[in-house]
Amino acid sequence: MALTLEQLNSASHADAANMLDGLYEHSPWIAEQALAQRPFTSLAHLKHTMCEVLAHAGREAQLGLIRAHPELAGKAMVSKTLTAESTNEQTKAGLTDCTPEEFAKIQKLNADYNAKFGWPFILAVRGPRGVGLNKQQIIDAFERRLHGHPQFELAECLRNIHRIVEIRLNDKFGVEPTLGHQVWDWQEKLAQHSDPGFAEAGQLTVTYLTDAHRACAQRITQNMRDCGFDEVYTDAVGNVVGRYHPATVGGKYLLTGSHYDTVRNGGKYDGRLGIFVPMACVQQLHQQGKRLPFGIEVVAFAEEEGQRYKATFLGSGALIGDFKPEWLEQQDADGITMRAAMQHAGLCVDDIPKIQRDPAQYLGFVEVHIEQGPVLNEVNIPLGVVTSINGSVRYLCEVIGTASHAGTTPMDRRRDAACAVAELALYMEQRAAKDGDSVATIGQLNVPNGSINVVPGRCSFSLDMRAPTDAQRDALVADVMAQLQSICERRSVRYTAELTMSAAAAPSAPEWQARWERAVSALGVPLFKLPSGAGHDAMKLHEVMPQAMLFVRGENAGISHNPLESTTSDDMQLCVDAFTHVLNQLSQELS
Repeated sequence: MALTLEQLNSASHADAANMLDGLYEHSPWIAEQALAQRPFTSLAHLKHTMCEVLAHAGREAQLGLIRAHPELAGKAMVSKTLTAESTNEQTKAGLTDCTPEEFAKIQKLNADYNAKFGWPFILAVRGPRGVGLNKQQIIDAFERRLHGHPQFELAECLRNIHRIVEIRLNDKFGVEPTLGHQVWDWQEKLAQHSDPGFAEAGQLTVTYLTDAHRACAQRITQNMRDCGFDEVYTDAVGNVVGRYHPATVGGKYLLTGSHYDTVRNGGKYDGRLGIFVPMACVQQLHQQGKRLPFGIEVVAFAEEEGQRYKATFLGSGALIGDFKPEWLEQQDADGITMRAAMQHAGLCVDDIPKIQRDPAQYLGFVEVHIEQGPVLNEVNIPLGVVTSINGSVRYLCEVIGTASHAGTTPMDRRRDAACAVAELALYMEQRAAKDGDSVATIGQLNVPNGSINVVPGRCSFSLDMRAPTDAQRDALVADVMAQLQSICERRSVRYTAELTMSAAAAPSAPEWQARWERAVSALGVPLFKLPSGAGHDAMKLHEVMPQAMLFVRGENAGISHNPLESTTSDDMQLCVDAFTHVLNQLSQELS
C-alpha cells in the first residue's frame, strides 16, 4: 500500500526511517538525517531536503555513497546480489538480458571508467520518463561520460543518484507524474519532424516554414483541439494560436506560449516546453468543465531562433506590430525569399498587420522555458523564477583583407582576414569576463572558398553580446566594435558590420514574478531566483504588456541547443502544477 506524507510526518523517527529504507543504496543515513526537517509539505520538499543533506556531507561521504552502488550489468547482477530496487531498475533497462557482445562492452566500459575516476559509473537507467533507457542509450551515455572531467563526473553521479531516489520515492508513495508524462509524450512526438539532411542523421532541426516546420504546426494544432481549446488557428506568420474562452463574454485573456522552431541539431525542449505546459493546464480545465474569469491564449510561435532568415523573434514580434516588411525580401541559403516561403506555406502576407494584439485585452504574458544553463541543476532545485532577461545585440560581420599565396607571402606583408577575427575573438573573451554577467560570442566563423595554401582574404563571422542591463550591454558593444576597428586599421584590412538584432533587457513585472514565487513556494520547492542569459519571446511581449518567466531545470548539466538537452517528467509535472497555481491565483484576484 502506498505511503502518504501524513504518515511520514506523524510517524516516530524509527518508523519514518523504515518507511524511507532503500532509497539511497546501502546509505540510510541520508534519509534519516533529512527526517529532522519534518514536517514535509510535499514530496518535492522531501527530495530537496535529502539533496541538501548529501550536498553538505562532504566529498568522502559522497564518494562512499557512489561506491555503494553496483556497476551496471556488473558482478552483483551476475551473482544476483543486487538490492531489489537495483534489480528492478536494471531489469527495466534490459541489462539483465544483454547479449554476450553487449555484456562484454559494458564490462569494458565499467573497467575503464573505474580506472579513470576511481568510482563506479552511475546512471539513472529508468531515465527522465521513468520507463527505462534502452541499452544503446546507456552505452552512449557511458562512452560520452568516460571523457568527462572528474569534478563534473562526481556531480553527474550524484545527480543521477538523486534521480534514482526520486523514482524510488514515487514508487513508495504511489505517485505518477501523469501530466508531466503527457507533456513529455507531446514533445517526443513533435521531435519526430526534422528538416531534410538532419532527419536522416537522427538530428532535430526545424527551421521556419520548411515541411517539417509545417508538420509541427499541424501536430500542435491537433494537440490543441484534443485538449479542448475553443478556437485553434494558424495566423499570417505561421503562429499556431489556441484560445480557451473566459467564463463571461468580454473577459480578458492571459497570453502565454513559446516557439516551436529549433536551432540546427538542437534539443526537444527549448521553446516547446512553454507551449505544452499551458496546454496541459487547459486540458485539465476542459476535462473538469471549468471556466475561469479570464481566457487563456496559448501561442506556439513559428519563429524565434533566426536560423533560416535573419528575423529573430519573427513570431512574437508580429504580435506586437514589429514585423519588418523588408524581411520578406531576405533570401535563405537556397535563394528562397521569405515572401515566397510564406506564399508556398499558404500564408497571407497582407494579413500580417492584422495579427497585432491590443494589450488592453490581455492581463499579461507568462512563459515557461527550460533553463538552458547549469544553475538549477547544480543547486538541485527543479524550478527557478526569472528576474530579468538579458539585453542582447547581434551582428553579422565580414573582414576583408587580401588573399595571397601562403608559401610566398612573408608574415609581415600579409592582410590576413581570419587572423584579425581571431584577435577580436580573444579580446571579446577577456572583455566580457570583466563584467561578471556579460557574455560575448562569435558563434559563426567562416573563410569563404578558403584553401589550405591561401592566406584568407575574407572572413565572415557573427557577434552575439548580452548583459543584464542595457547600459552594461551597450558599453560591451561599444568596446568590442572599437576594438574591431582598431584591429582592422592596424592590420590594414577593412570590415563590414550589419546589426541583425537588438533586444532590450526585460526585467520581470514585479506582480507577475510574485505570482510565480507564490506558486513555487506552495509546491514545497525552495524559492530560487535567477536572470536569463538567453533571449526569449517574453522579451518582445515585454514591450507592450507585463511579463514574467518560470525556468525548469535541465538534465546533463542543463545543456541546451544540443541533442542532450533534457528534463524529467517529474520536473515538468511540477511546472504544470506551478502554472495551475498561477491560474488559480488570478481567478481569486479577479473574483
